[in-house]
Amino acid sequence: MLQSTPGTLQYSTLIANIEQGIIKIPQFQRKFVWSIDQTAKLLDSILKGYPIGTFILWQTDERLRSIRNIGGIDLPDTPAGHFVQYVLDGQQRMTSLYVSLKGAKIQDDNGKDVDYGEIYVDFEAPLDEPVVITNIVGRNPDEVIKFTDLLTGGYALASKYPNYLTKLDEYSNAFKTYLFSDILIANAPIDVATEIFTRINVGGKPLSVFEIMVAKTYDAVRKFDLSEKYEEFIARLEGVNYETVSASTVLQAVSVCMVKECSKKHILKLDKAGFIDIWDDVIGAFEQAVDYFRGFFRIPVSQLLPYDGLFVPFTYYFYHHKDKPLGDQKYFLQDYFWRVALTSRFSNSLEAKIGQDIKNIDKILKDIQPGYEEHEPVNITADYISDHGWFNAGAAYIKGFLCLLAYQQPQSFADNALVTINNSWLKQANSKNYHHFFPRAYLLKKGEDNFYVNHIANITIVDDFLNKRSIRDKAPSRYITDFQKSNPQLNQALKTHLIGEPQSWGILSDDYDLFFQKRLEYFRDELKKRLILRASDRC
Repeated sequence: MLQSTPGTLQYSTLIANIEQGIIKIPQFQRKFVWSIDQTAKLLDSILKGYPIGTFILWQTDERLRSIRNIGGIDLPDTPAGHFVQYVLDGQQRMTSLYVSLKGAKIQDDNGKDVDYGEIYVDFEAPLDEPVVITNIVGRNPDEVIKFTDLLTGGYALASKYPNYLTKLDEYSNAFKTYLFSDILIANAPIDVATEIFTRINVGGKPLSVFEIMVAKTYDAVRKFDLSEKYEEFIARLEGVNYETVSASTVLQAVSVCMVKECSKKHILKLDKAGFIDIWDDVIGAFEQAVDYFRGFFRIPVSQLLPYDGLFVPFTYYFYHHKDKPLGDQKYFLQDYFWRVALTSRFSNSLEAKIGQDIKNIDKILKDIQPGYEEHEPVNITADYISDHGWFNAGAAYIKGFLCLLAYQQPQSFADNALVTINNSWLKQANSKNYHHFFPRAYLLKKGEDNFYVNHIANITIVDDFLNKRSIRDKAPSRYITDFQKSNPQLNQALKTHLIGEPQSWGILSDDYDLFFQKRLEYFRDELKKRLILRASDRC
């Protein structure tokens, strides 16, 4: 059972523990946001002996990423051999106490320096009014004293404030002898400690696994900061249009390479030293997976990938296999990719299913074809695609078909130039890259069912100029005839969109039913080339 020990701390002990590196503010705490007036009210409560709430401290031998600088004051590392006490609740109050004692300057959200040295104790104020104040305009300087001077001024204060000797002692002792209530939680694992933090801070959002792991894996000696490492990684991926990879996916990739599992529980239990040791190799394997998606699968941008989760098993593969997959392994990996996409496998229970799939990747690494008993069979019949093809740019199943289209390296109908595909354009169905080959407005005017109008079988990937200016809501017979006149290579461009010859496909006669059926069959035939079909699959 968890041991929570209530106790008290004197002001001097509290400050000393901060300055010696015993008490730390973990990086997952929000930044210091209290105003100077809020800090003054806190000090006023202490001076009057009012309760100010309890500090909750987590005592552990873990060394987390913590806030090293408060108000320009560098705090030391926790001494070797000592437990560290991380603040789970009371960070704003504790920081207020520290910066007011030090008279620190802190920059607010507007970039303005706030001087916490400008907090004063008013000797003339009655106790039923604020004694600690921040505004002394028009006041007699002999009637007020800086808070920092009150606690650190020493004997010199007696000659400077001869009329207030009694209050000098009373007020100074009120702070120095105040007993701060604290609860010490000893030796709890990090997932329990952060759960306590989350429950205490019910008004805020729960900590993510990544935020916890940033704190847990921080190592100043080895110069490892997970937050910085992730940002550097994403900056490199941005150069190849794969910057949408989430932090959680990267953690899952590290976890499967370490322990072949990637649930939150497994990630939080990863050994810190092992995590740091393996990081560079896993990131190298991740980048190989990115290159493979871009090269072999010809997926030009990460936004098209059916699931971020696909990075995890592919990273695991490249972590154990440094070279490009050849022979059977190439076909086994391709089959696996399309089974995940076409069955929407990772739409639920992602972590558990990745754990299952790692076993299949191990088989592929040994040149053994997985049986996929735990996978749903695939159905690539034209009827199935017809029934499930409502165009939703965020759906994994639809993204699979978009990957199929992107593989063809689609060309412009106007001049066969390659279509530029951009992550920022692919987040929603009305993207400038997506075009209904039979324009939506045209079909709806003819009374077509919206489900079949807004269908993946009617979607092409084109450039913005073509989509918004050249085609708009024209009948296909009109705009395709225009392109035929100006582009003798139009049929080649259409083929890169998985569209056949205009006459036989009903395009020149505006026969949407014929076009729709032929495109479904084209999709089916392309998918058959990519799958190793089993008896339970339907095609």
